[in-house]
Amino acid sequence: MKNKKCFNNDSLKRSVKIASVAGCLVLTTVASAQDRVRWQLPIAFPSNLPAIGTPVKKMVQTVGEISGDSVQLRIYEPGELIPPFEILDSVSQGRYMAGYTWVGYDAGSMPVLNLFGGGVPFGLEPPGYLAWHYFDEGKDLLEKAYEPYDVHPILCGIVGPEGAGWYNKPIESVEDFKGLRMRFAGIGGQVMERLGVSVNLIPAGDFYQTMERGTIDATEFSSPAADPVLGMHEIVSHYYMPGWHQSATTLHLLVNGEAWRNLSDQTRSQIDVACRSTVLDAYAESEFSNSHALQYFEEKGVKVGRFSDEILQSLKEVSEEVVAEVAERDDMFRTVMESQQKWMELFGEWHYKGYLPRESFLAE
Repeated sequence: MKNKKCFNNDSLKRSVKIASVAGCLVLTTVASAQDRVRWQLPIAFPSNLPAIGTPVKKMVQTVGEISGDSVQLRIYEPGELIPPFEILDSVSQGRYMAGYTWVGYDAGSMPVLNLFGGGVPFGLEPPGYLAWHYFDEGKDLLEKAYEPYDVHPILCGIVGPEGAGWYNKPIESVEDFKGLRMRFAGIGGQVMERLGVSVNLIPAGDFYQTMERGTIDATEFSSPAADPVLGMHEIVSHYYMPGWHQSATTLHLLVNGEAWRNLSDQTRSQIDVACRSTVLDAYAESEFSNSHALQYFEEKGVKVGRFSDEILQSLKEVSEEVVAEVAERDDMFRTVMESQQKWMELFGEWHYKGYLPRESFLAE
């Protein structure tokens, strides 16, 4: 007895058609869950600036790829749409749905942003900051700080410490700071003022001219990787480390609160994933680029020095005084500072015992 066929040709064709229609329905449902996002994205640093400017391009590329180009962010260089200092207000007011910036630029109105931007002397370095942000209280506290502005902040990049600055003379003791005219921002600038420095806030584009003309005697800006763009190595021979005033620099994507809430879960996840990817990429790039930058400076005849332990101790003592005064005036700053300090104590114990002393990596 012959086996009966399960399907004749007609029934097989009908089954294929049904399966095809079902597949199309599934794809249509998935596609409809994907938002179509077209946002203008003002940024705080030129996108060709190593370490602090380049990460935004990585983020935009990544979110486009993982969303199938449903999420497209168009980068606008600093000043094309708005000045860098206006990004927070513009996003908060809904003029632009997102912006990419260093949050420390807004620390004048929100002192706590010094802690989130890395702009607190002797603060968390990148590994400790990332652990605090993603697994401790950091992320929740960051979002809480921005609630009054109806802005959703996303950590979207982190780089290593800044340089301690370019100086027109050797710095061998804290006494050498007295009388200097220096460009310095943030809490670190307040510390320098107490050590006798006349602090000025000068745009990055004016650094070269003001140093060349002798209007200022010293300046700090960013990490070694970004500093060559300033051309300081052409006119100044003393460059000091470590970046005591900023042990890390974070970069954030600020999204208008209403716009963020209107996105689907899928789109929000895609943006989050793109930013997490950019955090890794930015940190790795900064470590690579900073290493080569120091070598480049030395090849150009720059004396790359390191502040003595005595100088660093003096800076630390004054920094603690300044930070304590800010915490006394601002409740949110105090809350976040205490959270970071608590984590630093726990993390520091692990880091000290778990990792080799840094001196062991230095060539003899």
